[in-house]
Amino acid sequence: MTSVNIQKIRQTIARNKLSDKIFSYIGLASMLIGVGILVVLLVDLFFDGLPRLNWQFLTSFPSSDPLEAGIFAAWVGSIIVILVTALAAIPVGIAAGIYLEEYAAKNWFTDVIEINVANLAGIPSIIYGLLGLGLFVYGLQLDRSVLSAGLTLALLVLPVIIVATREAIRAIPGSIREAAYACGASKWQTVWDHVLPYSFSTILTGIIIALARAFGETAPLIVVGAVAFIAFLPTGLFDPYTVLPIQMFNWTDRPQEEFQIAAAAAGFVLVFMTLAMNGVAIYIRYRLRKNIKW
Repeated sequence: MTSVNIQKIRQTIARNKLSDKIFSYIGLASMLIGVGILVVLLVDLFFDGLPRLNWQFLTSFPSSDPLEAGIFAAWVGSIIVILVTALAAIPVGIAAGIYLEEYAAKNWFTDVIEINVANLAGIPSIIYGLLGLGLFVYGLQLDRSVLSAGLTLALLVLPVIIVATREAIRAIPGSIREAAYACGASKWQTVWDHVLPYSFSTILTGIIIALARAFGETAPLIVVGAVAFIAFLPTGLFDPYTVLPIQMFNWTDRPQEEFQIAAAAAGFVLVFMTLAMNGVAIYIRYRLRKNIKW
């Protein structure tokens, strides 16, 4: 190899290293911008709502008096609705992802299903609200209840969970399946005992993203009948309800400055609850990954 060729190789390596370094700096800057915006938002909401961030605010029902109004019914309603959403969407989404990736025949019909599932993840949430209104409220006669809200949000996040499940399962090496089959395992035993344990931490990431989106949704719940003012807690799945985004929307529409402060405080609580929910899920994912032995 001549010295000229060696020099060209060195120049190419140097350019590639420079490109890698530039890309890493761009990625770092993008991450810092995203985190910085979140921090600024939290700080702004915190200081705007600081006068109302107290125990009384968290444990009081809404009121026409802005100094006595609280978010007790709203944050409890948010938790109940998101639990219904999780119970409805997670098992169905994971099962659908497993079927499409492991069991479904690879033909034009499954291709159409896959394309439609991917497209459904990008449909505006208001469309799901209209679907929930027609299907659950009027079609199944579930009325404007917690169950209708939870099932509507489940439809909203279902495509995200299905896509995340499929991608997680697809990333598992085929050698793991082949080793299980070689030991005499059935298709289901291979999926349940080997594929799912290795892929579940990645599936959990998609579930976190999906539920975080559902937790802050407003438009679908307005359509299916979330109550803006409610002075009691829902005691069953067929009771009326409200959620934090609806409560914030109601207060920001009021002219009094005290209601604007209450809306900022509710916004901080909403973001904090979302981050706390994500934090718990991320910790569970970390523990699952730590216990996996490749």
